[in-house]
Amino acid sequence: MSNKIHRPRPNSVAFLACLAMCWLPGLSARGHAAESDAVQIATFDLDVTPPVGSMMAYDPVRRSDELGLRCRGLVIRGADQPIVLCAVDWIGIANGAHDAFRDALAAAAETTPDRVAVHCLHQHDAPRCDFTAEQILHHAGATDLGSFESSFQREVLQQLGQAVTAARPHAQTITHAGFGTATVEDVASNRRLLGPDGNVKATRYTTCRDPDLRAEPEGTIDPELNCLVFYNGDKAIASMTYYACHPQSYYRTGVPSPDFPGIARIIRGQDVPETMHIHFNGAGGNIGAGKYNDGDKANRLILAARVADAMKRAFDSAERFPITADSIAWSVAPVALPPAPHLDRDPLQAALENPSSPEAQSAAANLAWLGRCQSGHKIDLTCLAVGDVRILHMPGELFVEYQLAAKKMRDDLHVAMAAYGDYGPGYIGTEIAYGQGGYETSERASRVDKSCEQVLMDNIAKLLGSKE
Repeated sequence: MSNKIHRPRPNSVAFLACLAMCWLPGLSARGHAAESDAVQIATFDLDVTPPVGSMMAYDPVRRSDELGLRCRGLVIRGADQPIVLCAVDWIGIANGAHDAFRDALAAAAETTPDRVAVHCLHQHDAPRCDFTAEQILHHAGATDLGSFESSFQREVLQQLGQAVTAARPHAQTITHAGFGTATVEDVASNRRLLGPDGNVKATRYTTCRDPDLRAEPEGTIDPELNCLVFYNGDKAIASMTYYACHPQSYYRTGVPSPDFPGIARIIRGQDVPETMHIHFNGAGGNIGAGKYNDGDKANRLILAARVADAMKRAFDSAERFPITADSIAWSVAPVALPPAPHLDRDPLQAALENPSSPEAQSAAANLAWLGRCQSGHKIDLTCLAVGDVRILHMPGELFVEYQLAAKKMRDDLHVAMAAYGDYGPGYIGTEIAYGQGGYETSERASRVDKSCEQVLMDNIAKLLGSKE
């Protein structure tokens, strides 16, 4: 056997070298193209349950039970700069605090704040967060900041940035998305019951013990629960659900609770544990479970089961479609919402002369919003496009009519909405609602003028675009 090594002739080497020079750049370009077309998602999940003794929206925490509060979300990478979507089991994040949460998430995800959406689910046995109101009370000399004391919330803010940074290396490639819809049975009902004169005759709150009010029709609601799912092949990486309804079954217990929408999310997490389940409250400002909730504590699990069933049906029925980076887009419409005419700086400042009074707490929240309006601050309305899916991100306790109008504007698309973004405006009614009376559009509840309807509708239309 010969041990001679056979080498190619020099001209053969030159030919192969030339061939490689021609072929490898093309391969490299194709590789970069495939990488640039890939969409990746990193999910994050943080426990945001306040400790015993800290203040929630209405009461201090006296104990913690098995079900805590979560802050969940995802980072979408590959479509221009990263996009961050975040849902928190708190009553609301307002004004400077909302800015701070967006800033922290943007820094951790290496993106800009206008590409970050932060929303609360609005549970009532949960904290509120408003750094601007907290600062106003500090400056007024308050020794008890009540629900605006934010040391725990600032700890969460730091931990949230760390959670997103830790999640980024574990991002998974997304090959498909899917959108599904299911009807939620016997949960939502309109809170504003109108009399023969067209004015509000009664408010059917989320717990309603009056059988006559419960017997009234559901009224104007959006019965649909929408679901956007991201897949890696056949594996569902993240499921985001959207449903418009106040989330209270009962509260003022002193025990942090995700209430029935959070329990529904937990049920889905037990059913499909390999998927991150993230839930957003839609435009449910004038919607609650009052028709189906007489205050019996057992109703919490009954309502949760109904919502979980709709989550499952929407998830299972999601129609899948392939996506690349070109399938995803993000658009922003900054808006200046006009402040309510009852917000008068002088009497609000006067209320702070007794900074420990309940009136001072309310005045601080009103001054926080009024100051931002007068400074020219704008709220970012945003829209995530995934194929023919559009997800709108809106502020405040928005009335359901905005959600229904958005879906009607583009009935050729799959449209869903998350509200309860910046909580500073409070309730945001329709223009006609401000002349009908009722709690939601009262001076106690709403910090915007009725003319905000035109501002919001015009910009929703702008974000959704026109039909071709």
